[in-house]
Amino acid sequence: MISAAVKQDGKFQNPVPTRVGDFSMIFKLLPLYLRNREERVPRKPLGPFRTDSRVYASTPESGLRVTWFGHSSMLLEVDGVRVLIDPVWDERAAPTHWVGPKRFFPPTLPLDEIPTIDAVLISHDHYDHLGKATIQQLSKMQALAKSQWITSLGVGKLLGDFGVAVERITELDWTQTVDLAGGACAVTSLPARHFSGRSLFNRFETLWASFVIEGKRHRVYYGADSGWWEGFEEIGARYGPFDLTMLEIGAFNELWKDIHMGPDGAAQAYTELGGPERAGLLMPIHWGLFDLALHGWRQPIERLLETAREKGWPLFAPEPGLPTEVTTVLSDWWRIQEDGRLR
Repeated sequence: MISAAVKQDGKFQNPVPTRVGDFSMIFKLLPLYLRNREERVPRKPLGPFRTDSRVYASTPESGLRVTWFGHSSMLLEVDGVRVLIDPVWDERAAPTHWVGPKRFFPPTLPLDEIPTIDAVLISHDHYDHLGKATIQQLSKMQALAKSQWITSLGVGKLLGDFGVAVERITELDWTQTVDLAGGACAVTSLPARHFSGRSLFNRFETLWASFVIEGKRHRVYYGADSGWWEGFEEIGARYGPFDLTMLEIGAFNELWKDIHMGPDGAAQAYTELGGPERAGLLMPIHWGLFDLALHGWRQPIERLLETAREKGWPLFAPEPGLPTEVTTVLSDWWRIQEDGRLR
Protein backbone atom coordinates (compact mmCIF):
# COMPACT_ATOMS: atom_id res chain seq x y z
CA MET A 1 0.00 0.00 0.00
CA ILE A 2 2.92 2.35 0.69
CA SER A 3 4.20 3.25 -2.77
CA ALA A 4 5.09 6.12 -5.06
CA ALA A 5 2.33 8.55 -5.95
CA VAL A 6 0.06 7.90 -8.91
CA LYS A 7 -1.02 10.63 -11.32
CA GLN A 8 -4.08 10.39 -13.56
CA ASP A 9 -5.07 13.02 -16.11
CA GLY A 10 -2.52 15.41 -14.64
CA LYS A 11 -3.77 15.04 -11.06
CA PHE A 12 -2.16 13.23 -8.15
CA GLN A 13 -4.26 10.55 -6.52
CA ASN A 14 -4.71 9.71 -2.85
CA PRO A 15 -3.50 6.33 -1.59
CA VAL A 16 -7.14 5.29 -1.09
CA PRO A 17 -10.38 6.62 -2.60
CA THR A 18 -11.04 10.02 -1.02
CA ARG A 19 -13.88 12.51 -1.14
CA VAL A 20 -12.88 16.17 -1.29
CA GLY A 21 -15.56 18.86 -1.19
CA ASP A 22 -16.18 21.09 -4.20
CA PHE A 23 -18.01 24.39 -4.68
CA SER A 24 -21.32 22.75 -3.78
CA MET A 25 -20.00 22.23 -0.25
CA ILE A 26 -20.83 25.87 0.49
CA PHE A 27 -24.55 25.05 0.41
CA LYS A 28 -24.06 22.44 3.14
CA LEU A 29 -21.77 24.65 5.18
CA LEU A 30 -23.67 27.92 5.11
CA PRO A 31 -26.55 26.79 7.39
CA LEU A 32 -24.03 25.24 9.79
CA TYR A 33 -22.03 28.47 9.98
CA LEU A 34 -25.16 30.54 10.52
CA ARG A 35 -26.31 28.33 13.41
CA ASN A 36 -22.87 27.83 14.90
CA ARG A 37 -22.32 29.22 18.42
CA GLU A 38 -18.90 27.69 19.13
CA GLU A 39 -16.02 29.90 20.29
CA ARG A 40 -14.07 29.36 17.09
CA VAL A 41 -11.78 32.34 17.77
CA PRO A 42 -10.53 33.06 21.32
CA ARG A 43 -12.57 35.85 22.90
CA LYS A 44 -9.54 37.01 24.87
CA PRO A 45 -6.08 37.60 23.37
CA LEU A 46 -3.75 34.64 23.82
CA GLY A 47 -0.24 34.96 25.16
CA PRO A 48 1.95 36.83 24.91
CA PHE A 49 4.20 33.98 23.79
CA ARG A 50 7.85 34.71 23.13
CA THR A 51 10.68 32.48 21.97
CA ASP A 52 14.02 33.21 23.60
CA SER A 53 16.38 32.72 20.65
CA ARG A 54 19.36 32.51 23.03
CA VAL A 55 18.26 28.95 23.80
CA TYR A 56 19.50 27.87 20.38
CA ALA A 57 23.07 28.70 21.34
CA SER A 58 23.16 25.35 23.13
CA THR A 59 22.13 21.97 21.76
CA PRO A 60 19.41 19.97 23.51
CA GLU A 61 20.79 17.49 26.04
CA SER A 62 18.53 14.73 24.76
CA GLY A 63 19.33 15.46 21.12
CA LEU A 64 15.65 16.10 20.38
CA ARG A 65 13.92 19.45 20.89
CA VAL A 66 10.87 21.10 19.33
CA THR A 67 9.76 24.71 19.20
CA TRP A 68 6.09 24.67 18.23
CA PHE A 69 5.00 28.01 16.78
CA GLY A 70 1.33 27.03 16.55
CA HIS A 71 -0.67 25.03 14.00
CA SER A 72 1.86 22.94 12.04
CA SER A 73 4.82 25.34 12.08
CA MET A 74 7.76 24.24 14.19
CA LEU A 75 11.52 24.06 14.50
CA LEU A 76 12.71 20.49 14.99
CA GLU A 77 16.20 19.95 16.36
CA VAL A 78 17.21 16.34 15.89
CA ASP A 79 20.71 15.10 16.69
CA GLY A 80 22.38 18.38 15.79
CA VAL A 81 20.31 19.13 12.67
CA ARG A 82 17.74 21.94 12.56
CA VAL A 83 14.66 21.44 10.37
CA LEU A 84 12.09 24.24 10.01
CA ILE A 85 8.73 22.63 9.23
CA ASP A 86 5.83 24.26 7.34
CA PRO A 87 6.72 27.81 8.44
CA VAL A 88 3.82 30.28 8.34
CA TRP A 89 4.53 33.69 9.88
CA ASP A 90 1.91 35.34 7.65
CA GLU A 91 -0.93 37.10 9.47
CA ARG A 92 -3.55 35.14 7.54
CA ALA A 93 -3.69 31.63 6.10
CA ALA A 94 -5.19 33.00 2.91
CA PRO A 95 -4.33 34.41 -0.52
CA THR A 96 -5.03 38.00 0.59
CA HIS A 97 -3.87 40.25 3.43
CA TRP A 98 -7.32 41.56 4.30
CA VAL A 99 -9.60 38.51 4.55
CA GLY A 100 -9.24 34.89 5.57
CA PRO A 101 -8.31 32.96 8.73
CA LYS A 102 -6.27 35.27 10.97
CA ARG A 103 -3.68 34.21 13.54
CA PHE A 104 -4.88 33.90 17.15
CA PHE A 105 -1.54 35.27 18.37
CA PRO A 106 1.50 36.95 16.78
CA PRO A 107 4.59 34.96 15.80
CA THR A 108 6.55 34.03 18.91
CA LEU A 109 9.89 34.60 17.21
CA PRO A 110 10.74 37.34 14.69
CA LEU A 111 12.03 35.76 11.52
CA ASP A 112 15.27 37.70 11.78
CA GLU A 113 15.99 35.92 15.09
CA ILE A 114 15.75 32.41 13.67
CA PRO A 115 18.97 30.43 14.18
CA THR A 116 20.93 28.82 11.35
CA ILE A 117 18.66 26.30 9.64
CA ASP A 118 19.88 23.15 7.90
CA ALA A 119 16.65 22.41 6.05
CA VAL A 120 13.15 23.76 5.47
CA LEU A 121 10.47 21.12 5.01
CA ILE A 122 7.23 22.06 3.20
CA SER A 123 4.63 19.29 3.23
CA HIS A 124 2.21 20.74 0.66
CA ASP A 125 1.05 24.01 -0.87
CA HIS A 126 -1.96 25.00 1.26
CA TYR A 127 -1.84 28.50 2.76
CA ASP A 128 -1.70 27.28 6.35
CA HIS A 129 1.48 25.32 5.54
CA LEU A 130 3.15 27.51 2.94
CA GLY A 131 3.02 31.24 3.59
CA LYS A 132 4.14 33.35 0.66
CA ALA A 133 5.43 36.31 2.69
CA THR A 134 7.23 33.95 5.07
CA ILE A 135 9.01 32.12 2.26
CA GLN A 136 9.93 35.37 0.55
CA GLN A 137 11.63 36.63 3.71
CA LEU A 138 13.29 33.32 4.61
CA SER A 139 14.75 32.98 1.13
CA LYS A 140 16.77 36.19 1.66
CA MET A 141 18.06 35.48 5.15
CA GLN A 142 21.66 34.68 6.03
CA ALA A 143 20.51 32.07 8.57
CA LEU A 144 19.12 30.06 5.66
CA ALA A 145 21.83 30.81 3.12
CA LYS A 146 22.89 27.15 3.01
CA SER A 147 19.57 25.52 3.84
CA GLN A 148 18.16 22.68 1.80
CA TRP A 149 14.50 23.09 0.90
CA ILE A 150 12.59 19.80 0.87
CA THR A 151 9.05 19.58 -0.46
CA SER A 152 6.57 17.46 -2.41
CA LEU A 153 6.42 17.01 -6.18
CA GLY A 154 5.42 20.18 -7.98
CA VAL A 155 5.68 22.53 -4.99
CA GLY A 156 9.23 23.54 -5.89
CA LYS A 157 7.97 25.91 -8.58
CA LEU A 158 6.05 27.90 -5.98
CA LEU A 159 9.11 28.08 -3.75
CA GLY A 160 11.15 29.29 -6.70
CA ASP A 161 8.52 31.91 -7.53
CA PHE A 162 8.74 33.10 -3.92
CA GLY A 163 12.51 33.57 -4.11
CA VAL A 164 14.12 30.25 -3.12
CA ALA A 165 17.12 29.36 -5.28
CA VAL A 166 16.08 26.49 -7.54
CA GLU A 167 19.32 24.56 -6.98
CA ARG A 168 18.54 24.33 -3.26
CA ILE A 169 15.09 22.75 -3.74
CA THR A 170 14.52 18.99 -3.65
CA GLU A 171 11.11 17.60 -4.52
CA LEU A 172 10.23 14.16 -3.20
CA ASP A 173 7.78 11.55 -4.38
CA TRP A 174 6.27 9.23 -1.78
CA THR A 175 8.87 6.67 -0.54
CA GLN A 176 11.82 8.81 -1.72
CA THR A 177 14.53 9.86 0.74
CA VAL A 178 16.99 12.75 0.80
CA ASP A 179 20.00 13.20 3.09
CA LEU A 180 20.49 16.44 5.02
CA ALA A 181 23.54 18.07 6.57
CA GLY A 182 26.06 15.80 4.95
CA GLY A 183 24.23 12.63 5.92
CA ALA A 184 23.58 13.58 9.56
CA CYS A 185 19.83 13.35 8.95
CA ALA A 186 17.47 11.87 6.37
CA VAL A 187 13.95 12.83 5.31
CA THR A 188 11.61 10.30 3.71
CA SER A 189 8.35 11.30 2.04
CA LEU A 190 5.36 9.04 2.69
CA PRO A 191 1.72 9.03 1.60
CA ALA A 192 -0.96 11.11 3.30
CA ARG A 193 -4.68 11.29 2.57
CA HIS A 194 -5.27 14.89 1.65
CA PHE A 195 -5.14 17.14 -1.41
CA SER A 196 -3.36 20.22 -2.74
CA GLY A 197 -4.00 23.49 -4.51
CA ARG A 198 -4.10 27.18 -3.65
CA SER A 199 -7.42 27.70 -5.44
CA LEU A 200 -10.42 25.65 -6.55
CA PHE A 201 -8.89 25.43 -10.02
CA ASN A 202 -5.51 23.79 -9.40
CA ARG A 203 -6.31 21.05 -6.94
CA PHE A 204 -4.24 17.84 -7.03
CA GLU A 205 -1.65 19.32 -9.43
CA THR A 206 1.08 19.15 -6.78
CA LEU A 207 1.70 16.40 -4.25
CA TRP A 208 1.08 16.34 -0.49
CA ALA A 209 2.91 14.09 1.96
CA SER A 210 3.81 13.03 5.47
CA PHE A 211 7.45 12.56 6.44
CA VAL A 212 9.88 10.56 8.53
CA ILE A 213 12.78 12.66 9.81
CA GLU A 214 15.63 10.49 11.02
CA GLY A 215 18.77 11.63 12.82
CA LYS A 216 21.64 9.52 14.07
CA ARG A 217 19.75 8.60 17.27
CA HIS A 218 16.17 9.78 16.93
CA ARG A 219 13.32 9.28 14.49
CA VAL A 220 10.25 11.52 14.13
CA TYR A 221 7.04 11.04 12.16
CA TYR A 222 5.44 14.24 10.88
CA GLY A 223 1.92 13.41 9.74
CA ALA A 224 1.24 16.84 8.21
CA ASP A 225 -2.35 17.00 6.90
CA SER A 226 -4.19 13.73 6.47
CA GLY A 227 -7.44 11.99 7.00
CA TRP A 228 -7.29 8.59 8.64
CA TRP A 229 -6.51 5.74 6.28
CA GLU A 230 -5.37 2.14 6.44
CA GLY A 231 -1.70 2.91 5.74
CA PHE A 232 -0.71 4.05 9.24
CA GLU A 233 -0.08 0.53 10.47
CA GLU A 234 2.29 -0.15 7.57
CA ILE A 235 4.07 3.16 8.10
CA GLY A 236 4.69 2.27 11.72
CA ALA A 237 5.88 -1.23 10.89
CA ARG A 238 8.16 -0.26 7.98
CA TYR A 239 9.51 3.11 9.11
CA GLY A 240 9.24 3.07 12.91
CA PRO A 241 9.80 2.98 15.74
CA PHE A 242 9.51 6.71 16.39
CA ASP A 243 10.51 8.85 19.33
CA LEU A 244 7.87 11.44 18.48
CA THR A 245 4.73 11.26 16.35
CA MET A 246 3.12 14.52 15.22
CA LEU A 247 -0.50 14.17 14.14
CA GLU A 248 -3.11 16.75 13.19
CA ILE A 249 -6.14 17.19 15.43
CA GLY A 250 -7.74 20.44 14.25
CA ALA A 251 -9.83 21.75 11.34
CA PHE A 252 -11.97 18.61 11.32
CA ASN A 253 -15.61 18.01 10.49
CA GLU A 254 -17.71 15.03 9.44
CA LEU A 255 -18.15 16.64 6.01
CA TRP A 256 -14.43 16.43 5.29
CA LYS A 257 -13.30 13.56 7.50
CA ASP A 258 -11.56 11.94 4.51
CA ILE A 259 -8.91 14.68 4.50
CA HIS A 260 -8.68 15.79 8.17
CA MET A 261 -8.69 13.13 10.86
CA GLY A 262 -9.41 15.21 13.97
CA PRO A 263 -8.59 14.05 17.50
CA ASP A 264 -10.41 10.71 17.25
CA GLY A 265 -8.76 9.87 13.94
CA ALA A 266 -5.39 10.92 15.35
CA ALA A 267 -5.90 8.58 18.29
CA GLN A 268 -6.70 5.73 15.92
CA ALA A 269 -3.69 6.53 13.72
CA TYR A 270 -1.40 6.75 16.75
CA THR A 271 -2.60 3.34 17.92
CA GLU A 272 -1.94 1.82 14.50
CA LEU A 273 1.48 3.46 14.26
CA GLY A 274 2.35 1.52 17.40
CA GLY A 275 1.13 3.61 20.32
CA PRO A 276 3.58 4.61 23.07
CA GLU A 277 5.71 1.51 22.49
CA ARG A 278 6.55 2.17 18.83
CA ALA A 279 5.21 5.64 18.00
CA GLY A 280 6.81 7.37 21.00
CA LEU A 281 5.22 10.52 22.37
CA LEU A 282 2.13 11.86 20.61
CA MET A 283 2.33 15.54 19.67
CA PRO A 284 -0.93 17.19 18.58
CA ILE A 285 -0.46 19.66 15.71
CA HIS A 286 -2.66 21.62 13.28
CA TRP A 287 -4.60 23.43 16.00
CA GLY A 288 -4.50 26.50 18.22
CA LEU A 289 -3.63 29.21 15.67
CA PHE A 290 -6.23 29.50 12.88
CA ASP A 291 -10.00 29.13 12.63
CA LEU A 292 -10.37 26.61 9.83
CA ALA A 293 -13.52 24.71 10.79
CA LEU A 294 -16.77 24.88 12.78
CA HIS A 295 -15.55 23.50 16.09
CA GLY A 296 -14.49 25.55 19.10
CA TRP A 297 -10.82 26.40 19.05
CA ARG A 298 -10.13 24.40 22.23
CA GLN A 299 -12.21 21.39 21.24
CA PRO A 300 -9.48 19.38 19.45
CA ILE A 301 -7.04 19.40 22.36
CA GLU A 302 -9.76 18.82 24.96
CA ARG A 303 -11.05 15.79 23.09
CA LEU A 304 -7.56 14.36 22.61
CA LEU A 305 -6.81 14.87 26.30
CA GLU A 306 -9.88 12.83 27.21
CA THR A 307 -8.69 9.98 25.04
CA ALA A 308 -5.10 10.19 26.29
CA ARG A 309 -6.24 10.03 29.92
CA GLU A 310 -8.46 7.03 29.20
CA LYS A 311 -5.63 5.16 27.52
CA GLY A 312 -2.80 6.38 29.71
CA TRP A 313 -0.91 7.95 26.80
CA PRO A 314 1.82 10.49 27.46
CA LEU A 315 1.47 13.63 25.33
CA PHE A 316 3.99 16.15 24.11
CA ALA A 317 2.03 19.41 23.97
CA PRO A 318 4.35 22.34 24.76
CA GLU A 319 3.51 26.01 25.05
CA PRO A 320 3.70 27.90 21.75
CA GLY A 321 7.16 29.27 21.07
CA LEU A 322 8.90 27.50 23.95
CA PRO A 323 11.90 25.37 22.86
CA THR A 324 11.14 22.10 24.64
CA GLU A 325 13.08 18.86 24.99
CA VAL A 326 10.97 15.93 23.87
CA THR A 327 9.67 14.32 27.02
CA THR A 328 6.19 14.04 28.50
CA VAL A 329 4.97 17.65 28.52
CA LEU A 330 1.45 19.02 28.76
CA SER A 331 1.17 22.79 28.92
CA ASP A 332 -2.15 24.33 29.96
CA TRP A 333 -1.56 27.48 27.89
CA TRP A 334 -4.88 27.06 26.10
CA ARG A 335 -6.99 26.96 29.30
CA ILE A 336 -8.07 30.60 29.18
CA GLN A 337 -10.99 31.90 31.21
CA GLU A 338 -13.09 34.90 30.33
CA ASP A 339 -10.98 37.02 32.70
CA GLY A 340 -7.84 36.05 30.77
CA ARG A 341 -6.44 33.79 33.50
CA LEU A 342 -5.64 30.11 33.17
CA ARG A 343 -8.40 27.84 34.39
